[in-house]
Amino acid sequence: MEANNTHVMGFVLTGLTDLPGMQVPLFLAFLVIYLTTMVGNLGLIFLIWKDPHFHTPMYLFLGSLAFADACSSSSVTPRMFVNILDKSQMISLFECMAQYYFFGSSATTECFLLCFLLVVMAYDRHVAICNPLLYPVVMSNSLCAQFIGISYFIGFLHSAIHVGLLFRLTFCRSNKIHYFYCEILQLFKISCTDPTVNTLLVLIFSAFIQVFTFMTIIVSYIRVLFAILKKKSEKGRSKAFSTCSAHLLSVSLFYGTLFFMYVRSGSGYTEDHDKMYSLFYTIIIPLLNPFIYSLRNKEVIGALRRIIKK
Repeated sequence: MEANNTHVMGFVLTGLTDLPGMQVPLFLAFLVIYLTTMVGNLGLIFLIWKDPHFHTPMYLFLGSLAFADACSSSSVTPRMFVNILDKSQMISLFECMAQYYFFGSSATTECFLLCFLLVVMAYDRHVAICNPLLYPVVMSNSLCAQFIGISYFIGFLHSAIHVGLLFRLTFCRSNKIHYFYCEILQLFKISCTDPTVNTLLVLIFSAFIQVFTFMTIIVSYIRVLFAILKKKSEKGRSKAFSTCSAHLLSVSLFYGTLFFMYVRSGSGYTEDHDKMYSLFYTIIIPLLNPFIYSLRNKEVIGALRRIIKK
C-alpha cells in the first residue's frame, strides 16, 4: 500500500521471505529456536537464583546476560510468529517504536554485559593465577551490581535517544518495511524526512559502543593469555584456551554481525545480507549464549543434575 499524501500510522512487515511455501517451515523452525532460547536462558537464571554457590560476580553477570538475551529474543520473535499467521502483517507506529526500543535496549545492554562478564571472567582467571587472595575483595557482589545497573541504564538511555529522534521523522512514501522486525535503518529508508542526523548518530553511537566494549574484552583476554602462558601447566593451558576461544567465538559473532549492520558502509550489500546479519544477533546469539557460557561449565552441569534429582 502506498501513501504519498498522508502520514503513515502503521507499517507492513514483509518478513524474511515472500514465498508462501516457506511460511510454515519458518514458523516451526523459529518456534523451536525460541522455546529452546527461553528454556536455556530462563533456566540458567533460575539455576543461579536457586543455588547459593552461584551468588558470585561472574554468575550474577551471567544471569543478567541471560535475561538480556531472553528480552532481546522476545522483542522480535513473537512478533515474527504473528506476522506469519496474520496475512495483513500490519504493525502500528506505536508498536513499531516500542519493538525497536525494547530490542535496542536489550542489544545495547548485552554489549556492556558481555564486556563486563568477559572482563570479570578474564580477571577471575588472571587473579586466580597471579593473586588469588585479592579476588573476593576487588570484585564484590555490590561492585558487580553497580556494573549491571550501569549496563541497563546505558541500554535504556541509548535506545531512548534514537526513539526520540525517530519522532522527528515522517513516513509518507510507503508503509512497507522489507524486514522481519522494525529495524531502525529500514525506517530511515521509508522516511520522507531527511534522516541524515538520525543515521549519523546511529553510526557514531554504534561505533563507540562496539569499539569500546570489544577492545576492552580483547585487552582483558590478552592479559589473561599472557598469565596463562606464564603460570599454567600444559593441561591447564589447554583447558583455559578452550574456554577462552569459545567465549571469543560468541563475541566475534555478536560484534561482527552488529558491525556489518550499523558501522560499515551499506554499499554493495543487499537486504538479504542485512536480514542474515540481523538473524544472528536477534535470534541465533541468544540461543547460543547459554550453551557457550554455561553448559560447558562443570559447576553448572553439576548444579543442574542436583536440582533434577531433587
